[in-house]
Amino acid sequence: MGKRIFSTFLLWGIVGGSLWFFRTTGALVLIGLISMLTLAEFYQLSRASGYQPFLKLGVVFGGLITLAPALTSWIPFPIHALLPLAGVVMAIRLLGERTPENRMETLAATLFGLVYVSVMLQYLVRIVTPLPGDTVTANGRLLLCLWLVATTKFCDVGALLSGMAFGRHKMSPVISPKKTWEGAVGGVIVSAGVAATIAWLARDSFPPHLTPTMAALMAVPIAVVGIVADLIESVLKRRANRKDSGAWLPGLGGFFDMSDSLLLVAPIGYLFFRLP
Repeated sequence: MGKRIFSTFLLWGIVGGSLWFFRTTGALVLIGLISMLTLAEFYQLSRASGYQPFLKLGVVFGGLITLAPALTSWIPFPIHALLPLAGVVMAIRLLGERTPENRMETLAATLFGLVYVSVMLQYLVRIVTPLPGDTVTANGRLLLCLWLVATTKFCDVGALLSGMAFGRHKMSPVISPKKTWEGAVGGVIVSAGVAATIAWLARDSFPPHLTPTMAALMAVPIAVVGIVADLIESVLKRRANRKDSGAWLPGLGGFFDMSDSLLLVAPIGYLFFRLP
């Protein structure tokens, strides 16, 4: 538990410091790194499950896909073409590599990783990237992203503490034996409280519709989707016979263990914010 607490404070310190000193650029660098490291761990889990995704090439494409909304002036073709282009490149490479028995699995695992990790986290980039004619300031966009991350991750904290104190009924004993319904309810309540508090503190920078009450209501589906995303990662880890996706973060595991709930939450938050 001590290592987990230390890693948590260290991560929030890095996130807070990056946003404070480097603003949008710092946020984009962080999101890009997290996306690429998460995808690398996803591919490693796939390999442990018996598949052979193209790890290095996939991670390069994954970084470009995630950061594409912020790199429009650098990419010489429409950003929505990056994923189809990755599919074309992977298909061509597939013909000269792998064996007939695993070529289909290789292509499926590589492209699914790009969609599940890179495309999903691209919505965090869309949230923090300023656009012409914005009604929300650049700092406001950073605060919205911070709100989404805090709302999601504090659900994990609330679920852990509530589960330890009151957990009796297993939520999914086969997929994740430690998760309980009591912990999930506690996590959602904590998430709603954190969301409302941040919305009140940042009320001058948030869109008008994101009042503390609305923020608390929005936090409920966000927290629930985050729990689902966490269970999905547990499915992948069980298939690979791994406890954690990596060992980078003492007490927390790998980067996939840290970002798992954000993968499904990022597009939901983007839709809720009503950003262009």
